Amino acid sequence: MDAQLIAFTGVAAGMVALPGADFTVVVRNALASRTAGLATALGVAGGLLVHTALAVAGLAAVLVTVPVIFRTVQLLGGAYVLYLGISALYAIRRRSSRDGSSSPVPEEDESGRPVPREFRRALRQGFLTNALNPKAPVLFLSLLPQFVPHGQPPLPRTLLLAALVVVLALIWFPAVALLVDRLGRGLRRPRTARAIEGGSGVALTGLGLALVTGPLLR
Repeated sequence: MDAQLIAFTGVAAGMVALPGADFTVVVRNALASRTAGLATALGVAGGLLVHTALAVAGLAAVLVTVPVIFRTVQLLGGAYVLYLGISALYAIRRRSSRDGSSSPVPEEDESGRPVPREFRRALRQGFLTNALNPKAPVLFLSLLPQFVPHGQPPLPRTLLLAALVVVLALIWFPAVALLVDRLGRGLRRPRTARAIEGGSGVALTGLGLALVTGPLLR
């Protein structure tokens, strides 16, 4: 049995499950609908796929070693997370002023299912939130090489490790979305929904501000 692979699985699982912008966006969109939550989860996994592909190709090293490029990614990621946070807070205020309700209401077609545009928007939010995360290249570049056994060809092993990270994301984030949907009736009560979405908005806004105004993450 490959002890290093088992150890990496544990480390990667903890890394994927660590609460952050990805987790917050999945929960927030899952409050709107199960479809939106699952679409966001798939988008997050897609963003991780980008990071793992860059790490395998060695391109992530450029992001880390060239400060201007890395800072640009950091600013873009922070600005997007900040946008999501402010949008969430604004949505609460807009719904409250419109009808006194603060529960997320997805756009639906005549059959009562979320329209494709809502699915695409949630997918895009999940993807961009993860793909523009400036910490991911550092994590992958520092983590993956530690679990490549000495004397073993690095490319096949790195591909395996990268694929494992994406698989873990495809398990964890959809599970979070389904759990939120399962608890949806209680979570979608106006007061509870307002508290959760407000907390999500504040968390995303804080994360975005930290990235935009903070020092270069290296």
